Amino acid sequence: MPEVLIKNARTVVTMDEGRRELSDTDILIHNGIIAGIGPGLTTGGVTVRAEGCVVTPGLINTHHHLFQTLTRAVPGGQDALLFGWLKTLYPVWARFGPDEMHVSALTGLAELALSGCTLTSDHLYLFPNGSRLDDTIAAAAEIGLRFHPTRGAMSIGESAGGLPPDSLVEPEPAILNDMIRVVDSFHDPGPGAMVRVGLAPCSPFSVSCELMRDTALLARDKDVMLHTHLAENDEDIAYSQATFGCRPGQYAEELGWTGPDVWHAHCVKLDGREIDLFARSRTGVAHCPCSNCRLGSGIAPVRAMRDARVPVGLGVDGSASNDSGNLAAEARMAMLLQRVARGADAMSAREALEIATRGGAQVLGRDDCGQIAPGFRADLAVWDVAGIDSAGSWDPAALLLAGPTKVRDLFVEGRQIIRDGQITTIDLASVIERQARLAAGLAGAD
Repeated sequence: MPEVLIKNARTVVTMDEGRRELSDTDILIHNGIIAGIGPGLTTGGVTVRAEGCVVTPGLINTHHHLFQTLTRAVPGGQDALLFGWLKTLYPVWARFGPDEMHVSALTGLAELALSGCTLTSDHLYLFPNGSRLDDTIAAAAEIGLRFHPTRGAMSIGESAGGLPPDSLVEPEPAILNDMIRVVDSFHDPGPGAMVRVGLAPCSPFSVSCELMRDTALLARDKDVMLHTHLAENDEDIAYSQATFGCRPGQYAEELGWTGPDVWHAHCVKLDGREIDLFARSRTGVAHCPCSNCRLGSGIAPVRAMRDARVPVGLGVDGSASNDSGNLAAEARMAMLLQRVARGADAMSAREALEIATRGGAQVLGRDDCGQIAPGFRADLAVWDVAGIDSAGSWDPAALLLAGPTKVRDLFVEGRQIIRDGQITTIDLASVIERQARLAAGLAGAD
């Protein structure tokens, strides 16, 4: 791989330990790693001019359901709360197969990349008609994004008192066996890993306590991370109290689902004791502000979590509950919602960007990503602030106040995935055409 020199960036927002912001600065990339930062650097490799641009660490997405890009704005689910929304969409998702999983992942990953994302997790919890986690892992390799897929699961169907239809649940022994298979086949624990696999039963209302406990034991035996949904809305809290006799935080703790190797999606309804529990145990949270707004779930207490030192990252969530997968826009929404809830000084643009970079790296256990500093992986987003989005801005580095939500260039492990606003690794027009054809087929079958 040739050296790459990003030359003369207007501002480099490093998100390093000193949170430095450097002007008129170069970044040298060697073998996928940041080798140098400063003015006047040279290379015999490729030079990318960055005058008029702000460079940030690549954004990190800690919660997604990539398969849902095929079911955006579905009638019947557009104005529903969480449980009703799921009931509308489960029958549609039951018709998916490997092609739907692969193409929807390509679409969602491309959308993330264009919004500045270099590392994303994915929570795939249903496997109809021969679908496997392998389908999305292959898509991420084609796009070139760093990927943290999680092997999700649902095991309690409607006939046993669960929410999903019986056609979408799996026997628990088969779930555990496939979890072992995907970890053994794909997980890379080393520095600079492009794929790390996590284990992720879908939610407390779609799997048994036994599966939650067994998955935690398996994850610790395999030294991989754990992920699920928790405390998403009032219905979720009511279900936990009625079914388990406790709040979601206590349920998670009793089953071994707290610790620095665990992160939970949403956590909109965590109370003060649960926030303290997560802070003490270093349990992470994937904050999904747009999805929480779309489903009317509420505003997560992110200010309180951050003040307590709970690890918090951002997630776009699935495109059926967000209808978008733009992580830069998600970061702006996170900032705005905390201001709505707590006042204009509750969260700055720079803190929201920190959550979207360093915060996500911490939540996903990546001490090699999320900063622009020598020795860190060369995952970089280049934002053109010479255009209309930032015209008149006195502070171009305050991207989330006045800046573009699509990147000019994107580098992952030193490879240029986006160049001049265009994805370089796939034929995006062809993927969109395939996506549209599959979505029309699913809609026509209703």
